[in-house]
Amino acid sequence: MKRIASIGLVCSLLLCAYAQDPWILQTDNPSEGDYYGITSANGQIGLLSSRNPMQVDKLVVGGLYDVYNSRVNNYFPNINPLDVELRIDGTRISRRNITGYHQSLDMRNAAFSGSFAYAGKVHVTYTIAALRQMPFGFMMDIRIVADKDCHLLTVNRHKAPETLRNPCTSFAQIDNKANPLYQGGYPHYTLMTTTAQSPTGRYDLSATTAFLLPSNLSVIHREDGGAGRHTMEFASSLHVGDTLHVCLVGNVMASNVVPDTRNETERLTVFQLLEGYDRLWKRHNEAWQDLWQSDILIEGDKQAQQDIHSMIYHHYAFFRDDNPSSSSPMGLSGLGYNGHAFWDGETWMLPVLLMLRPQMAKMMLQYRFDRLPAAQTKAYLHGYKGAMFPWESADSGQEEVAPNNMYPSTENHVTADIAIAAWQYYCTTQDKQWLQEVGYPILSQTADFWVSRIEPNGDIVNCIGADEWSQNPYGGKNIDNNAYTIGAARTNLRYAVSAAKVLGLKPPQQWSETAAKLHFSYLPDGIIAVNQTYTGQVTKQADVILLAYPLNILTNTGEIKRNLEYYISKVPDKQTPAMSKSIYALIYSRLGDKDKTLYYFRDSYLPNLNPPFRVMAEFNGGTNPYFLTGAGGTLQALLYGCAGMEITDKGIRQTRKPLLPVEWTSLTIRRKGYPDMTIK
Repeated sequence: MKRIASIGLVCSLLLCAYAQDPWILQTDNPSEGDYYGITSANGQIGLLSSRNPMQVDKLVVGGLYDVYNSRVNNYFPNINPLDVELRIDGTRISRRNITGYHQSLDMRNAAFSGSFAYAGKVHVTYTIAALRQMPFGFMMDIRIVADKDCHLLTVNRHKAPETLRNPCTSFAQIDNKANPLYQGGYPHYTLMTTTAQSPTGRYDLSATTAFLLPSNLSVIHREDGGAGRHTMEFASSLHVGDTLHVCLVGNVMASNVVPDTRNETERLTVFQLLEGYDRLWKRHNEAWQDLWQSDILIEGDKQAQQDIHSMIYHHYAFFRDDNPSSSSPMGLSGLGYNGHAFWDGETWMLPVLLMLRPQMAKMMLQYRFDRLPAAQTKAYLHGYKGAMFPWESADSGQEEVAPNNMYPSTENHVTADIAIAAWQYYCTTQDKQWLQEVGYPILSQTADFWVSRIEPNGDIVNCIGADEWSQNPYGGKNIDNNAYTIGAARTNLRYAVSAAKVLGLKPPQQWSETAAKLHFSYLPDGIIAVNQTYTGQVTKQADVILLAYPLNILTNTGEIKRNLEYYISKVPDKQTPAMSKSIYALIYSRLGDKDKTLYYFRDSYLPNLNPPFRVMAEFNGGTNPYFLTGAGGTLQALLYGCAGMEITDKGIRQTRKPLLPVEWTSLTIRRKGYPDMTIK
């Protein structure tokens, strides 16, 4: 274990030289080497950082889908209005001609910043944020200090990808002096707007920006040599010691939110201008201060504290507590997994939010409840009863998997995962009204699905489990009696019975009878088989061991350990998803093995971190971060493993003796509205 721990330490040092700061992820060399951007997000839009100064690489709008590069609905490249160019004495600034270039993300305030110097003439700092208080709003704050007399040209450019239809540009000036309430300040506002349509024309899109400028500066508009490409710019002269402070504010929106997108983005941008710089930042920072009232604090391991903050930050950045939505495995960090919601949300992210921000968990489940009719339709189309949730979900709740694979019809454990999450939410909050109105409809309809899906003898045929590499003898993935699917279905049925009793209802007898018929397959040595025809092949990820957690079906310590060690030997090192290793850490902590707990805790994320901001990929060598699913798994290992916590029928309780890594002197779980819990 010492060798492995030292490898993790070397990885940490290579990735980041700033492990001492628990809140700041930063780099002094963004121009060179591999660069994987980090996201400033507000739960609705994500701004992925660029290695180029004063730019955003991608702007991702959550919940916005259209058919793009496939036959199903996906996230698609959107208008990018956050591109600012600076010219000093006629020379365009780029990452190749600046010095002292530094970038950082302040996780406490979800603010991405950069700073640099140019030719002894200026020092520039800029900060970019998706404003938490305005779900579709953003801001870039720019400060330029002159070291010599110089002339500046500052340009904001909008980029509309070729995948968008009918891009159009507009420019408007609003005379603030005409306002009868005008009492000085900004005499006029200038708005630049780009409109377009999504790839199939389903939605109208709009992005608007405006500069918040000193009153002596004015903006002009230029077309930029292409459809949907235009700029607004202003010129200024600085003397030695002068400081120029400007802000670029704006909004991006689609007609899935409001029908009149252009007018709405322009109205919201005017609102930002009227709010002003100080108030916009104040409200944004206050919102994030409220979020961080729920936190995890580690003493004795500064790098682990920074990494844990990053994992929590990305959960907060990719969810909101006022919008029913789920998250793709990559959240708002890019277009990975097409923005679709999988079981990742309910099984890997939601238990973390239940502990730290239960209102966000509630919004995840509201997203599923709102799409319950679509799940009922899917069950009907397959000849089943109840509700059959899609393997990949977007806005409609219909299946979003292309028909050239078998996942949509056979990876049915997602239906049980959603039901289990609903019961966990009730257990955490004890909210009977929610259970009656939202939770029980999900639990009862999914239980009815399993009654119709399971064979009279208890078999679950033609299914794909968490181990998606399993194959039947003919080479297909549709095996029979997958262990995790069996366990999840049984748990779904059991929780539906419990929910009915809580509400004073009589549960259908078939729910209990069907659960009693379910059975596992076993290998000759007593190990539970991944599926009925499994004979020891390499597996993709944790499957059988999920019966111990989160399903709590395996409870015998010896049986848990035998199955855990057997299946650990069956997964590859580099292609094992992060959440599998976090489950190993969690279970080893419950078994009391401190060395293996620490090893797998570190192994669940350290090999998967990409430079320069330690962004997590799905597996060692992965290049599609940020993998929120893996972060959720590691945080669960910490909360429900190391800290000894558990979701019980009476709420979240500490039911096991904590087991902290040896380097940690204490662990404090801070939950808004609850006393801090410190473990030493």
